[in-house]
Amino acid sequence: MSKQPDERAERFVALYEATYADLVRFAQRRVPEVQAEDTVAEAFLTAWRRLDDAPSQLPDARAWLFGIVRNTILNSHRGARRQRAVAVRLAEVVETSLPDDTELVARQVDLTRAWARLSAVHQEALALAVIDDLPSREAAAVLGITSVAYRLRLSRARNALRGQLDHRPTTEARVTERQPT
Repeated sequence: MSKQPDERAERFVALYEATYADLVRFAQRRVPEVQAEDTVAEAFLTAWRRLDDAPSQLPDARAWLFGIVRNTILNSHRGARRQRAVAVRLAEVVETSLPDDTELVARQVDLTRAWARLSAVHQEALALAVIDDLPSREAAAVLGITSVAYRLRLSRARNALRGQLDHRPTTEARVTERQPT
């Protein structure tokens, strides 16, 4: 018997063990929580089939898997609006009983509202950098774009978030404010 199938299985198991938890967290922010593990399982099935295409270095293979999970999610949402297909949910604000934490809670509420007003593209760029902690090269690989394009997208997303946190009303909000009810 050839050792090649055993080596392939060992490589897959090592990749699975090194990335599974991160991929589930990644999926949980993009699909209903009850679907996250199924999404990752489907992605690993694809990864098993395409294991020979996987990069040999773990950071590159990790980005490759993030890309597979992302594509799995997008495929499952085909026909749905794009924003829903790639929306990232922020964790809910935890209420605290300490009165000194009021400002922190208010900032978290502001961030949650600002996040909700960002486009799905901006949310995804920020999430890959901040939540998933992917370097630009790996985040770009997940999105299937160049590192330069990703850094530009991330810069625009940061500016958009800053703009929302500065409480600048959008054009739509300004028009609504001027119209009598």
